[in-house]
Amino acid sequence: MVNFDYQTPTRLIFGRGVVSEKLASVMNQYGKRVLITYGGGSIKRTAPGHDKSLYDLVKDTLTDKQVFELGGIQPNPKFNPSVLDGVRMCQDNDIDVILAVGGGSVLDCTKAIAGVAGTLKTKVTDNVEEAWDIVCGRKPTTAAVPIVDIITMAATGSEYDMGGVISRTETNDKLAYFSKLVFPAVSFIDPTYTFTLPVKQTLAGVSDCINHIMESYFCGDHIDMNDAFMEGAVKSLVKNVKIVLEDPQNYNARAEIFYATTLGCNGIYCLGNSPSGWPMHAMEHALSAYYDITHGEGLAIVTPRWMKHILDHSTGELHDQVVERIEKFGKNVFGAENAEASIKAIHDFYRNIGIPMTLPEVGIDDSRLAEMAKHVADNEGLDKAWAPLLEQDILEIFKACMK
Repeated sequence: MVNFDYQTPTRLIFGRGVVSEKLASVMNQYGKRVLITYGGGSIKRTAPGHDKSLYDLVKDTLTDKQVFELGGIQPNPKFNPSVLDGVRMCQDNDIDVILAVGGGSVLDCTKAIAGVAGTLKTKVTDNVEEAWDIVCGRKPTTAAVPIVDIITMAATGSEYDMGGVISRTETNDKLAYFSKLVFPAVSFIDPTYTFTLPVKQTLAGVSDCINHIMESYFCGDHIDMNDAFMEGAVKSLVKNVKIVLEDPQNYNARAEIFYATTLGCNGIYCLGNSPSGWPMHAMEHALSAYYDITHGEGLAIVTPRWMKHILDHSTGELHDQVVERIEKFGKNVFGAENAEASIKAIHDFYRNIGIPMTLPEVGIDDSRLAEMAKHVADNEGLDKAWAPLLEQDILEIFKACMK
């Protein structure tokens, strides 16, 4: 069991009706000038069981504040324009707190806005490259605007961690941004706001969370407590997503999914484990950076191909570890008998709930596979992952994803 130093400063307020009950008192702690960030407008529709839209509820709650808005944040949030626009708004309006309302992409983008706005000493319009240096970690985040969020999609776990992923379209970069200063101060989680999520988003969110857990599960040093915690979380997701597909407004199933996803990326599932290198995410980031596909779908496609590749190509002690990890995961989550059956089980689960499982199904042909493999090999450090991958390995995995 490896050493760890763990602290999560985020306050979680979870359950039915918590936004209307507690948002006002929380926001009163953070000043008068509020920037609201959100995505494509789903928060302006009234969800079942609510008498007004989430957007209207927020605006009504903040009537005593000076409110500014940044809408239109896209999935796979973009450095340009969204992060840059948000930083400019913070700088120009002396923002006290950012309220992120929406899914994980909105919150990821908000974290980058908060960190760059707090750190950058010059106007962002005059210093775009320094802003990017902060996002990609070449320069440290030294301060951040406080963040409160109302998360409306169970997926990334951004509401309970210190990171996000930002895309820079012009360079095909999709990079993780991390800073302890951008943990949300408070996260509101009301599962009823997921009742009307499109099926595609529900499934992609579940896939994203399962993969967060698997990135932590497949490692060298691990402990039994963590294995049981992670296996139980995936079993809950597998069970409850099937319930939600039949009954989208089943509160308990939605709540269990949200609970699992909230914990999925903040490290609590793997305290004491050694790192894995997060290879599946690293490869998927290239897919969604080059083609702007849905992140959770890309992960579902990559996952069983990565498992099969490391099973077939690892040797010696690492091979024994790979077999043990795959067999244990598959047996305890799906009842699979061996490693090959475990890989088939995760593939078939995704296929059977309706996730596309080949790259052509999400609009990716083979014309840029080699280019993406080189990009991953050059930028993601997978040669040092638990099961190391070189450029040729990555390319072979991408090719396996074609069929």
